[in-house]
Amino acid sequence: MTKLDSTDSSTSGEKSRRFRWPAFTIVAIAIVAFFAGGFGGTFQGKLTEVQKNDNAAYLSSSAESTIVTNESSKFLTVETIPGFVLFHSDAPLTDQDKAAVAQAHDAIAAVDGVDAEGMSQPQFSEDGTTASIFVPLVAKEDGTAVAGDVLAATEENVLTAAKSAATGLEVLPAGPGGLLVAFIDAFAGLDGALLGAALLVVVLILLVVYRSPVLWFFPLFSALLALGLASMVIYFLAKAEVLTLTGQSQGILFVLVIGAGTDYALLLISRYREELHFYPSRFDAMIKAWKESAPAITASAVTVILGLLCLTFSELNSNKSLGPVAAIGIACTYLVMMTFLPVALSAAGRWVFWPRKPKVDEAADLTTHGLWGKIAVQVGSKDRSLWIGTTVLLAVLFLVGIGSLKTDGLSSSENFTNRPDAVVGQELYDSKFDPGAGAPAVIVTNADQTDAVIAAVSGVEGVSTDPGAVCPQVDVEKLSALVKSNPAAVASAAGQGCAPDFLTAAPIDGRMVVNVTLADSYDSPEALETVKRLRDAAHAVPGADALVGGSTATTLDVQTASVHDRNLIIPIVLVVIFVVLSLLLRALLTPIILIATVVLSFAATLGVCGLFFTHVFHFANADPAFPLFAFVFLVALGIDYNIFLMTRVREETEEHGTKSGVLRGLAVTGGVITSAGVVLAATFAVLGVLPLVFLAEVGFAVAFGVLLDTIVVRSILVPALSHDIGKKIWWPSALAKAKD
Repeated sequence: MTKLDSTDSSTSGEKSRRFRWPAFTIVAIAIVAFFAGGFGGTFQGKLTEVQKNDNAAYLSSSAESTIVTNESSKFLTVETIPGFVLFHSDAPLTDQDKAAVAQAHDAIAAVDGVDAEGMSQPQFSEDGTTASIFVPLVAKEDGTAVAGDVLAATEENVLTAAKSAATGLEVLPAGPGGLLVAFIDAFAGLDGALLGAALLVVVLILLVVYRSPVLWFFPLFSALLALGLASMVIYFLAKAEVLTLTGQSQGILFVLVIGAGTDYALLLISRYREELHFYPSRFDAMIKAWKESAPAITASAVTVILGLLCLTFSELNSNKSLGPVAAIGIACTYLVMMTFLPVALSAAGRWVFWPRKPKVDEAADLTTHGLWGKIAVQVGSKDRSLWIGTTVLLAVLFLVGIGSLKTDGLSSSENFTNRPDAVVGQELYDSKFDPGAGAPAVIVTNADQTDAVIAAVSGVEGVSTDPGAVCPQVDVEKLSALVKSNPAAVASAAGQGCAPDFLTAAPIDGRMVVNVTLADSYDSPEALETVKRLRDAAHAVPGADALVGGSTATTLDVQTASVHDRNLIIPIVLVVIFVVLSLLLRALLTPIILIATVVLSFAATLGVCGLFFTHVFHFANADPAFPLFAFVFLVALGIDYNIFLMTRVREETEEHGTKSGVLRGLAVTGGVITSAGVVLAATFAVLGVLPLVFLAEVGFAVAFGVLLDTIVVRSILVPALSHDIGKKIWWPSALAKAKD
């Protein structure tokens, strides 16, 4: 394209007519996107209403623990989540304290959302300093699951009632119920702290990048419209149970839309500024910029969307659903950034760039001037030593740190970066009471083999040796009636073993439930190993068709499925990205090079994560799903910057040859891609605002990995290697045979 003088009106008019044919469609879509995104913003705060954060919601229907949950629920009129309320004093509890605990029991039983019939009488620790009341929270009634915010409100009401009755005692939640509510409370900061921090970070970076007090508003407002549009779509899909929305998915959605949206905006605005130097009409400049930016931005969005949709092959519902949730976010972001943003910018005029408004024919040649022009020259003169050196550096980072990366999983209490009351309460409970009580392993078996199953599992290592540790399911209604009619009989039977036969639940569909109390806390590594042994023992009983579930088994199944998903999905993502890059660049060797460099960057990031997680942040462990999450986001997002670079390199190669095209492409795109990388890294780092180890780990990994991709891989490794290889990188396209 030739430069346009401000007086070249005929050429400008010709360009205008040539490019404006899709403009009306884009304007129409932009108007729809504006109103839909604005209206959709009202659904942002409603997403927590359709969240599911319990482990069972993460699993598929085929998981053993899920099957057990479905079968055992037939024996219960109300499905509950086990929990405890603790009453603690530094000195032994007095008679007055015990009376207050008894009053608290009655007050808790009156709270809506508590299964009063399933509550236990207060239990006291051996040292007399702590009392415990088993308080099951209603999780599902009449087949309808209780929303997370309702569970959180019930827990708050329980603690309020307990504190009011037992003034002077420390009151703490514990057990799966308390820890689940702590998770829900942690995600409650999504709308406020997380989004606010992400927006503030992006504003500051855009002010530095654009050096304009006005321009930053346009990409940020567009990103908020995209987030509103995505929130509306996801809300209705989650409400209809088409997909499962977890707190993790929602947190990632927020930062992904803000980060990716700003990236797309930076690329479009950079090209728009460039074209404003050549076109008198800002509308013609935007149309040209849109046309030239669209292939790279479209390929980037398609690559990320397809990579995320690969998660639908997952066994875990949480991963399977994260793919569509994040893909919807990217699709909405792409739609808004390619319609509303260019329309708004071109309608506003050149003044938005104030005080550095671009003027016709005053553009500097970015391929030879400026910092990135100088970097490009250095890359071209030292290409081989640079790509070999950066490859060695990345390999060293991987080898030095990968041994420190532990992905064996986190216990519920280890999942928090802070110490919520539920964690403090769980630690207190484990130190004062039988840690396995309240969250037993649950076995469903053929009723005629119940005794055989009980005999087989009773001697398993890790099962509690207390009387009544392995018992058939009790009929809650019969027990409740006995408590009311003859509480003395119940008290005398307590601690003597299993309930009398007349209190045992009757078989349903020829199946029976057996509860097994574990010797260790339900979410400890020791408990997970015990469940493995329980499954071996129960499965071996002939004719029992026994299955083992419960809270511990659910955690184990989640971890096992995470490993399966990682091994399955990573190769699929690589194949998908290879296909997209091959079609975009019309070559086979370049996609291989780009994928190899991004995978090497991912490996180096894992090594650095191992060092930081263990020796700097002192995290107990990492979730088994962490490598998969890090891979999908790093490879899908990291390849973006190579797409932005290599599409421009290909454009320059057609006119200047490969070696010159590589350097010109690096010089022209260097500033905008680096800015985009910094924005995306900063937004993902904001995940650390939420007090959850998993999100902090994912945020750190993506932030560091994106910076590594942007500064080292895209700036040095890829251009140096491409420059060294020369025109063969375009094999087998015609460019591989062209004169260089």
